[in-house]
Amino acid sequence: MTLSKIATAGVLSLGLMTNAATAQQSLRDVGYVTEGLIAVGIAYEISEVCDGISARTLRGLGYLNQLQNHAKGLGFTSAQIDAFRKDKGEQDRLEAIARQRLAAMGATPGNAASHCTVGRAEIAKESTIGYLLRG
Repeated sequence: MTLSKIATAGVLSLGLMTNAATAQQSLRDVGYVTEGLIAVGIAYEISEVCDGISARTLRGLGYLNQLQNHAKGLGFTSAQIDAFRKDKGEQDRLEAIARQRLAAMGATPGNAASHCTVGRAEIAKESTIGYLLRG
């Protein structure tokens, strides 16, 4: 076996071990996924409260699919992803984080204008939240 083939086999083995190890942790601990879900929650809330801003539904669905593919790439199964997605405790936890962050950005519950201000700022920044909104 040449050095190149040995190196390739080693890299592939390391990748498989990393995927197996990652799958043993909770999806809750995968920052890319949880931060993405929080961004989706914030964008959704803004679109629901601010009449001048709407959700980009197709982008949102594509983004959620990207998060799912990322989790699968880390070795999580469809069953694990579905269980995480349907977990009421996780839904409540992520929603609380999203609402807290939205408030920290300046949005006040029941104040549409403050949600619109935050939404427009996120669109202007071209953040993940802004990417999911149309204003």
